Amino acid sequence: MNNSEKCFQQAKLSIPGGVNSPVRSFSSVKRNPLFIDSAKGAYVFDIDGNEYIDYVGSWGPMILGHNHPKIQEAVINATNKGLSFGAPTKPEITMAELIKKHISSIDKVRMVNSGTEATMSAIRLARGYTGKSKIIKFEGCYHGHVDSLLVKAGSGALTFGKPSSAGIPDDTTKDTLVCQFNDIKSVEQAIKNNENEIAALIIEPVAGNMNCILPKDNFLKKIRELCNLNKIILIFDEVMTGFRVNYKSAQGYYDVQPDLTCLGKIIGGGLPAAAFGGKSEIMDMLAPNGPVYQAGTLSGNPIAMAAGTACLQTLMNEKNFKDLDHKSKSLTSGLLTVANDYKVPFKTSQIGGMFGLFFTNQESISTFKDVNQCNQEHFLKFFNEMLDQGIYLAPSSFEAGFISLAHTQDLIEQTINASETAFKEIAKVI
Repeated sequence: MNNSEKCFQQAKLSIPGGVNSPVRSFSSVKRNPLFIDSAKGAYVFDIDGNEYIDYVGSWGPMILGHNHPKIQEAVINATNKGLSFGAPTKPEITMAELIKKHISSIDKVRMVNSGTEATMSAIRLARGYTGKSKIIKFEGCYHGHVDSLLVKAGSGALTFGKPSSAGIPDDTTKDTLVCQFNDIKSVEQAIKNNENEIAALIIEPVAGNMNCILPKDNFLKKIRELCNLNKIILIFDEVMTGFRVNYKSAQGYYDVQPDLTCLGKIIGGGLPAAAFGGKSEIMDMLAPNGPVYQAGTLSGNPIAMAAGTACLQTLMNEKNFKDLDHKSKSLTSGLLTVANDYKVPFKTSQIGGMFGLFFTNQESISTFKDVNQCNQEHFLKFFNEMLDQGIYLAPSSFEAGFISLAHTQDLIEQTINASETAFKEIAKVI
């Protein structure tokens, strides 16, 4: 990994921490990051020529596998016409109609460039629509680096032990209420204590930024009922789960319709694209129709729209999602079997093409507190042993894993076989 090491030292001279997103630094797994040169299918290749079976998938977008020929062709054809116009284009309509077709809660949708933009804009819209200020989020959930949402945030913020960020004035977060994921009583109490003041509740329907935590006991349906009773806008942050866990997204899987939905990752096919959408009466509050301002120079970029459209059109059939679900079940059950063989405390979770790995003997993992009680040293050893064998997992125990249609059963078996060495090493220190 000499070339990766050299690049990292060079990068640190010009880029803070040597990376453009904190979790890429690998500091939580006590090694320096890989610098990736190329990718194809289920593999990524670093600049030293090493190949890895990839379960990061660019943090979610690569559901078809890397460099899929249909996406590649769509991008090339789009670039022949130009890169950006700052004006309306037909591909924006095609993307909007595709989203509406598969997500019934969305009448109208606006394109943006990142998940952070989508959540930020959805919250502003909810506040403008309701005339109220306070919002509810959940401990351990991450909705981008929006000032008002970096309170008990998940993902990279958890990895570095900083659930809140410096540089955010107290007044910015005073209207953010933090509840516990999978704890409906905490939501009821927050609403009771702030009657008629809450504009919106934002939630990842499957938490993917404190690892992969599924909702339980009709949690989402109970939240929907509470929001209806109290005139609170329910926002589903499906930047990660959108078209990842089901062809109708998590809201289709759990049969719960939010008022607003935030999408990203997969709808860009690997390029920067995101969106937020919902019922017409709410979305029409946006400028130029209404008083809620939101704008973006590169929103609806034609290249990103071409990539995302090709991705969705290729992905969208129920058979593909059954295949993804089968693959993630095969992977997690195989890893669990090996862990049990070596008597390593270990649990897994999965839904569609998304999975979680937890080093713990707890019976279930359903809250932020449960995740925090997992054994970080065991994860550290597992990650490094697997990487050394060519298996590329997320470099944080607070991140979900992703599988693609390009992962074959042979690659999954290869991953499970590699885990035997990792679990064997962990067993030595238990």
